[in-house]
Amino acid sequence: MNRSEKETVISELHDTFGRASVALVATNKGLTVGESTALRSAIRAAGGEMRVAKHTLTKLAVADTRYGDLTSMLEGPRGLIFGFDDPVGVAKALVDFAEDHDKIAIDGGALEGEVIAEAGVESLAKMPDLGTLRSRLVGLVQSPASRIASQVTAPSTRIAGAIAARIKQLEEGGES
Repeated sequence: MNRSEKETVISELHDTFGRASVALVATNKGLTVGESTALRSAIRAAGGEMRVAKHTLTKLAVADTRYGDLTSMLEGPRGLIFGFDDPVGVAKALVDFAEDHDKIAIDGGALEGEVIAEAGVESLAKMPDLGTLRSRLVGLVQSPASRIASQVTAPSTRIAGAIAARIKQLEEGGES
């Protein structure tokens, strides 16, 4: 790889670190091509990206970003997993894949620049994803409105019920 190619890789990695909301590091312990492709597909489906790059180039690319503290994890065969919009979805995809494949181990990562250990990545993966949080929020917003509507209609429902009971009583011939 010549100097120009190295500068291009460093620039691309720097841009990727700049856009990422989460950057995770995982050890590759001999994934087959098919397994690696499956992992990349799972990460991509979750809105992320997986990259493998020389550690010296990665360290240069990450140096002046908020993920600079990740350099201590860059030793040996490691892959970088980036998440851009939904860090939970990307962490969940990686953790689920790692549970099914013992050839990959999660080393840790960083969320919005804060370094997290392997346990932190697993905790992140257990959180509800963005879609679930949005649906919960919509439910919470709608709940007070439906309660207000039921309270507003309750008196008229009671009056209508009382009138119906009185009509039924009169129809049956009972006087009160």
